[in-house]
Amino acid sequence: MFEIEYEFSQEDLMHFNEARLKNNLPLQADLRKHRFFMMGILLFISLFYYIYYKDMEMPAYILGFGLLWLLGFKPYETKMDMRRQILAKYTEEEKKKLFGDYHLSIDQHYLVVKSPSGKEKMAWKDLMRVEYGDKYVYIYVDLDSALIIPVATLKKGNLEEFAEQAEGMIERAG
Repeated sequence: MFEIEYEFSQEDLMHFNEARLKNNLPLQADLRKHRFFMMGILLFISLFYYIYYKDMEMPAYILGFGLLWLLGFKPYETKMDMRRQILAKYTEEEKKKLFGDYHLSIDQHYLVVKSPSGKEKMAWKDLMRVEYGDKYVYIYVDLDSALIIPVATLKKGNLEEFAEQAEGMIERAG
């Protein structure tokens, strides 16, 4: 029987959602449009200022601010806003049940999950897939949620063998 034990934290949840945000192409296109639209407005204002007042210094400041907005502030602000929205979805009690030590074990018919919220059995046919990230392994429960297994906080077990076995069980059940 394959089993692993790990600790799941708030940073792991944020990493999962940031990875999903990076892979959401329509949302990324909207964010890019917004950033370049703002830069276009600032370019128009600086061009107007240059033509109307014949001054080069103020348009340079406006364009400098626009570049800072485009390259630095807006991506950082978007990331922080996303983090605030995600954390606002959970009450303190839900956070206590979500974050902490997890113990996963593979049964012939179920993935058994022992977490701070209790023990749960997930049928293999109900699980979608196993996906490998750079520092994480994800076992998708549905399109938007997954069991997030961080490599860094693994306490017990062999994650590679566990993930391969889980992937095989999902394929057989599907």
